[in-house]
Amino acid sequence: MAASLAKAIEKGGVVGAGGGGFPSHVKAESEADIFIANGAECEPLLAADSELMRLAPDRVVRGVELMRDAVGASRAVLAIKRKNEELMRSALPDGGSIELSVLENVYPAGDEYLLVFDTTGRVVPEGGIPTDVGVVVNNVTTLAQVADAADGRPVTTRMVTVQGAVESPGTFLTPLGTPIRELLALAGWKQDDGGAVIAGGPMMGCLASDLDQPTTKPVGGLLALPGDHVLVTSRTATEEQVLRVARAACCQCMACTELCPRWLLGHDLEPHRTVRAIQYDTIGLDDAHITSAYLCCECGMCELFACPLEIRPRRIMASLKAELVRRGVPNPHSRSDIEASDVREYRQIPTSRLVARLGLSDYDRAAPLSDRRPEPHSVRLLLRQHVGEPAEPVVEEGSRVVEGDLVAEIPEGRLGARVHASITGVVSSVTPDSVIIERRGG
Repeated sequence: MAASLAKAIEKGGVVGAGGGGFPSHVKAESEADIFIANGAECEPLLAADSELMRLAPDRVVRGVELMRDAVGASRAVLAIKRKNEELMRSALPDGGSIELSVLENVYPAGDEYLLVFDTTGRVVPEGGIPTDVGVVVNNVTTLAQVADAADGRPVTTRMVTVQGAVESPGTFLTPLGTPIRELLALAGWKQDDGGAVIAGGPMMGCLASDLDQPTTKPVGGLLALPGDHVLVTSRTATEEQVLRVARAACCQCMACTELCPRWLLGHDLEPHRTVRAIQYDTIGLDDAHITSAYLCCECGMCELFACPLEIRPRRIMASLKAELVRRGVPNPHSRSDIEASDVREYRQIPTSRLVARLGLSDYDRAAPLSDRRPEPHSVRLLLRQHVGEPAEPVVEEGSRVVEGDLVAEIPEGRLGARVHASITGVVSSVTPDSVIIERRGG
């Protein structure tokens, strides 16, 4: 069962749709005693997972059952926010074969480590993964795609929520590779000079490099904002500016640490100490408060909610991680005997408070599934939409393809994910980075 499902998932090109992009066939080959379906969708303003559950709860449930059986779990749990409780409760099979875990509307409830603890009481070790404590976690959109893959349907579309400074926020069933400008236009975005778009959620998403940037498997949201919004300026600040502010302004108030979800879980991560450490040129890369950057999940709580002085601990952690990897410094943090903090339950941040702090209250509107489906003239399918090696093209310029046809394969013996045509048309360009397909008659 596990081998056949893993093969079907691999053939279908399924990857983690919650933002991680990890090839899902690897998880199907794991062993665990608990399987968790992650329906928390904890990023503010996003609705792609919720609308998918509303549209096709049966596909989600089937995906849960398939993955539960594949990993050999004796227990399956669907974790969702209270707002989706009744919707999914009615879709679950009788007999309790899938439990429902109802989460409060706090951030970042959907983080895998936090979800495992809140659902099972187990703490994932530092630098570990959920299978280290006998758990496998999949996002609900991923699970719907697993169900499709089991029926021979590859990943060619995904739900994308468009929110922010748009006239008609909504969630759109979108062919992969669609230029984001087309989704923004469907939602009524009238670009002002200096406007910007975040691909992903407001906390962990990245600034879109340009409006021709294509949609991908892991990204379920677009947030259009004025160019002077704090969520834009925090991302456009240079590394030099980030370090200068940190060195000049940090008062060691510890707010970033006291609200850090990983520290509250018991991991040896104290952002205020890391910020202090970078103030001294004598601190080496082997210092514990430098290497603890490996433990950061980059949720953004420290810099976008906790810090009163606009210091960017998350940016600092990300830069340190990249530098540690570049220099070949391994992660020395691996404690497994960990206990969550006694005060953790009192430091959960309601999403409504987070939205207000982020200056997003005016944009906190419903984004229901739209009946307008994007119909791009062309799509650009990135060959690396996932963790691992980029896929290798198996088509040539001029090839005619039908939606669902394979256009790029996993390199032999490497971790990766296949890529399939998301529209019917003719291949107009093949590069090491992407395949472009154009709709043409005939």
